[in-house]
Amino acid sequence: MRIDLLALFPEMCEAVLSESIIGRARRKGAVQVCCHQIRDYAFDKHQRVDDSPFGGGMGMLMMAEPIALCMDAVVRQLGYKPHTIYLSPQGKTLTQKRVKELSTMDGLILLCGHYEGVDERVLTDYVDEEISVGDYVVTGGELPALILTDAVCRMIPGVLSDDECFQLESHYNSLLEYPQYTRPSVWRGQPVPEVLLSGDHEKVRRWHRRQALLCTLRKRPELLASANLSPDERTFLRNLKEAETVAGEGSVKPNIF
Repeated sequence: MRIDLLALFPEMCEAVLSESIIGRARRKGAVQVCCHQIRDYAFDKHQRVDDSPFGGGMGMLMMAEPIALCMDAVVRQLGYKPHTIYLSPQGKTLTQKRVKELSTMDGLILLCGHYEGVDERVLTDYVDEEISVGDYVVTGGELPALILTDAVCRMIPGVLSDDECFQLESHYNSLLEYPQYTRPSVWRGQPVPEVLLSGDHEKVRRWHRRQALLCTLRKRPELLASANLSPDERTFLRNLKEAETVAGEGSVKPNIF
């Protein structure tokens, strides 16, 4: 898979994407990420890419033509037009489900806006989808694009050492990840759960699954509506909800594990 980032600060993107897991994946060819400077397609010696908006308003707006020329150059290089995303607070909120879908595509172009945004006409003519990484505003589109790139690359075979690394992570199957522990087995008087030291793999697997259900119920219960749960797990959750209701009423909370 190839991802092309169009930005005013491509060096910022390169610095992040050249490190850690994604950097190693790029170096071994598991994924290709290219960062492009939109200013290279500006018209004057100052490489200006912004202007004041028609009708007035605060701030400056990125002009359509430099962005369009940059995208055209990428498309010519590739020989096809990849799915093109504009990182925008007006877009649909990014989810793990959408990340998995995007990871199956041959390529992506990510447009990083700046200032007060970009000329609407380039969005109409070039952009297939707008995506937001959350209901807040940041200075530019580079950080959201880095988040999206990292999330998508992790889903691509060969990027992580084992597919199980992401299949057990929070949100992959609409469940949060179970709690994890490392040495020492007792830290400041707090022991690791005994089952994790038992060596019984089936008991550990069952504990992991139930803890994931518990974490999801307590922290993000709305995710359970789309989780693939067995009848036993649904019964477990129902009993767990009843137990916590009783505990909330002042009775002793039963040990459900």
